[in-house]
Amino acid sequence: MARKTATMDPGPGTPAGAVPGLERLPAGPALFVGRRAELAALRAAAARPASGRCPVLVLAGRPGSGRTTLAARFARTVAADYPDGVLFVRLSAPDGGRMPPARAARLLLEQLDPQTAVPLPGAGEDGRDEPGCVALREALAGLRVLLVLDDVRDAGQVWPLLADEPGCLVLATTAGPLTGIEDIDPVILGGLDRPASGELLADLVGGTRISCDPVGGADLAEACAARPAALRLMAGWLRGNPKIAVTDAARELNRVVGEETVVGRGSAEPVAPAAPVEAMAAVVKEKGTRARTGAGAGTSKGKGQGRGAGKNNKEGERGAKSPGAPAAGAAGPVRSAGAAGPVAAVGDLTGKQVPGTPVPGKPLSGRAAEGRAGEPVVAAAGAVTESAGDPAAWVKPGPGPAEPVPVPDNDPLLGAFTLLYRGLPAAQARMLRILTLAPAQTADPRTASALVGCPVPDAAVTLATLAERELLGEEAPAADGTPRYRVPGRLYPRLVRLREQEDRPAETELARARLLERLVRLTESARALLDPTADPAPEPLPAPLRLRSAAHAREWLLGERELLLGAVADAIGQGDLDGSAGRLVTALLRALPLTGAAAPIDLYRLHELVLTVAERNGRPRRASAALLNLGDLQASAGRWSPAAVHYRAALEHARRADDEPLCARALESTANCHRALGDAVRAADWYGRALGLRQALGDHASEGRLLARVAEAHTAQRRFDEADREYRAALAVLRRVGDERALEAVGAALADLRERADAAW
Repeated sequence: MARKTATMDPGPGTPAGAVPGLERLPAGPALFVGRRAELAALRAAAARPASGRCPVLVLAGRPGSGRTTLAARFARTVAADYPDGVLFVRLSAPDGGRMPPARAARLLLEQLDPQTAVPLPGAGEDGRDEPGCVALREALAGLRVLLVLDDVRDAGQVWPLLADEPGCLVLATTAGPLTGIEDIDPVILGGLDRPASGELLADLVGGTRISCDPVGGADLAEACAARPAALRLMAGWLRGNPKIAVTDAARELNRVVGEETVVGRGSAEPVAPAAPVEAMAAVVKEKGTRARTGAGAGTSKGKGQGRGAGKNNKEGERGAKSPGAPAAGAAGPVRSAGAAGPVAAVGDLTGKQVPGTPVPGKPLSGRAAEGRAGEPVVAAAGAVTESAGDPAAWVKPGPGPAEPVPVPDNDPLLGAFTLLYRGLPAAQARMLRILTLAPAQTADPRTASALVGCPVPDAAVTLATLAERELLGEEAPAADGTPRYRVPGRLYPRLVRLREQEDRPAETELARARLLERLVRLTESARALLDPTADPAPEPLPAPLRLRSAAHAREWLLGERELLLGAVADAIGQGDLDGSAGRLVTALLRALPLTGAAAPIDLYRLHELVLTVAERNGRPRRASAALLNLGDLQASAGRWSPAAVHYRAALEHARRADDEPLCARALESTANCHRALGDAVRAADWYGRALGLRQALGDHASEGRLLARVAEAHTAQRRFDEADREYRAALAVLRRVGDERALEAVGAALADLRERADAAW
């Protein structure tokens, strides 16, 4: 079936391929219709002069409104204005997990420059002073970069990432109100207008079913609230049921939505009391913003206001008679206009009337109602205050991290999904449910086949079929061209509920175990290709799973690094597959350094996971080793105080394990931190304690080294006699050991000490 690919020119400027990073944007559906007014509003907002920090555009809409697709579309149209690249990161997982800004900053830093040294995490993962956020802002200085932040939960995820100068642009998508950052003018998405809804259905369904029944098409669009995701799901359902009339499809959707409403009322799960679009409107009202909604352009005279997303005045009357039609949103000053007015307006943040906007209570003229219906209004730029350059002035104290915005049970999106899901073959339905177990709910044929327990080619066909039916989103392919798919966040809660109802817990646990074992084998196979001398060699993988070469193995490890780390974190978080998770951690610790691009932050995350498992299982020796590794990573980055904290914690675990070598290692490492911090007194004390343990263990090589360290600490305190004695003791031990290189170094240090002592006297 032929599909249109655009209803809007991509915009002037540099060809898309010339801007680095465009390939990171979600591919989105092949067919894109409507949203001209919203794109124009975003362009106008981006063109306004900014001062003090990079401007922030916010695109808000309910789940299924197409905000991510529209954001990617807009990013491609303005990419030529940001020649230093386009960066993309999702700040929420489909399961509602919130990504802290520290982790987002590190992902963005790696996209900006894969060779950059990403700093280790600080004490907390929020706030502008977090090392990763500071490094990102420094890296963005002087650049023109477009940052697309998808699925933002709260302002606390955004403001630590904002560059300190206006050269960059941030585009954030959100399902709920984004409060806390000054001078944000949200563009709020409602449903598509009537022509765009009809065009989308006609192109997706194919044939003449929509063009021959325009009334039925309008009824179906109304039942879907004109939301792109629901329309796409219903189009897929109609393609799978070629004998069903379009009018009957609308009636069936309303019936299913009515059933969902009854079930939702009887369920213990709360239903969202108001749409997130109206929550955003309430926030705008609190700021004193005046706004307008587009008039209903679905009628020829432009009378009346929209009652809900995807409805004009006439459609609203039909919707009131349909028992399954979605109810109008909660009352508020800003509402998404119907099919004619997809975007709610946001007025001047100062509370003044924006020129050209209608005065509340004063009707538009007929020409204005027809010519400007559905046009989004973006607030005029507020006056720049004297504190515009002060980061503290950009953010108001706001609430804590927001909860994910749920999709109510009576939402037409879930009704359309229910219709489509009921008609799926059992294998496809099971694949869809089990994919909720995939790390970050993202899978390729390799991981999907492990989860379901089927051959890789069969998994590839099933994934492609589900994506064609709009039940999975297509992600950017892997480095080797392997297609990847993602469970849409809007469907994730319902799929989890279905999985819990239809799949036994033992089957779910087995699927997770198969996935971990598959990832272990793939990682070990990659290690064997990168280091053929490693022993023992792993068992060869089946042909569809096999990595072809060392270059392929390196690309796979680096490309899937986040998903591999996510799989480990998920397994350890649930706590029932620690054995498989531990094997994957071990395999990654061996394989990632062989790529030559293993960031210390990745190793740090792995050792943190090892520590979690060790403490949970009461294994103090392993916990001590993990803490020592964490301290070593901090020390190698020159962060001596955090390193000392880890070393002291390692000492406590080593004492509980009664492991004297580990205790000595922790004592010496702590002393090294005090030495680097210039605290010679504490360094001498900790070195002395380590020395006593090494002497008791008969470790003469370490004894000689520690005697020299104690002498250095005494020298720093100008205790020359004690230093001379320790150096001579070190020389005696090293002679017994026969370490000529160490003897030479200690002898030179002793000679230098005696010269200093003579000069002092």
